[in-house]
Amino acid sequence: MQNTMQALVKARAAEGLWLQNEPLPEIGPDDVLIRVNKTGICGTDIHIWNWDDWAQRTVPVPLITGHEFAGEIVELGRNVQDLALGQRCSGEGHLIGKTSRQSRAGKFHLDPETRGIGVNEQGAFAEYLRLPAFNVVPLPDEVDDEIGAILDPLGNAVHTALSFDLVGEDVLVTGAGPIGIMAAAVARHVGARNVVITDVNDDRLALAARVCDCVPVNVAKEDLADTKAQLKLKQGFDVGLEMSGNQAALDQMVEALVMGGRIALLGIPPGKSPVDWSRIVFKAITIKGVYGREIFETWYKMIAMLENGLDVRHVITHRFGVADFAEGFAAMRSGNSGKVVLDWRKG
Repeated sequence: MQNTMQALVKARAAEGLWLQNEPLPEIGPDDVLIRVNKTGICGTDIHIWNWDDWAQRTVPVPLITGHEFAGEIVELGRNVQDLALGQRCSGEGHLIGKTSRQSRAGKFHLDPETRGIGVNEQGAFAEYLRLPAFNVVPLPDEVDDEIGAILDPLGNAVHTALSFDLVGEDVLVTGAGPIGIMAAAVARHVGARNVVITDVNDDRLALAARVCDCVPVNVAKEDLADTKAQLKLKQGFDVGLEMSGNQAALDQMVEALVMGGRIALLGIPPGKSPVDWSRIVFKAITIKGVYGREIFETWYKMIAMLENGLDVRHVITHRFGVADFAEGFAAMRSGNSGKVVLDWRKG
């Protein structure tokens, strides 16, 4: 095996990423080495590319970025017993500690010591990735590498959508980005009665309609109240999935929910936002913040749903070889794409 590999690196404190040669990772006794086949570009990666305030505060330089991937195991640490060479896999990108109360209770996704590959630690935008065996998620034959490369964001969607019982419920999704669209697809798959998704971007709303059975609404042009009337909702929506990080969307969601409605929040608003808490209190709204995936219950559920007919492939709108990574990032930064996948087997 070679001693170096190609990787996308945040090589300096400036806008952009750079494709360059890096040393091949050395694994420890509890790690595996994964040959990366495909990776997905995430909104977090766009923040790192742009080198915005969050990235400057968070990301050490230099760093191999990226955390959405699929590949195969090519080396095993000496203590690894339940995985095999050649095994196809994806993996949980949150590296947890083992000493917190949450971690010791098995609530790994709540561990305050969590560090992220591609954000705090060397990431997956590379030909090879070192990963603790604990974090490896084997892929069944029904989940190919392209879908495997977007399981991380699908997991965000699944974690958010399954925060509340959706069977027979009317669901409002605010934000038709890739994760919002996948959350709408999950809601329909698990038995929601009606799913409405809102945005102000017609392209992304059209993509949502192609991916799943939902009602897209451009709230810059249409009145959500008219949609409620068309669907014969007597009071409003039962569950809201807020994926946009837009304060106006959250305000609209609160007004559109029934008394006692429930909201799962994944979208992150920029800075501090004013909230009419009295309205939330008087409507008896339950709000749950969602971060990452439930490790590993979300992975189990989403793979089971993919094996059982959940289809999110159309959320992938662009595919590039790694040599054309700049075009892939341009597509994501345009705001008019779905998921963008980079193929590391193509130069």
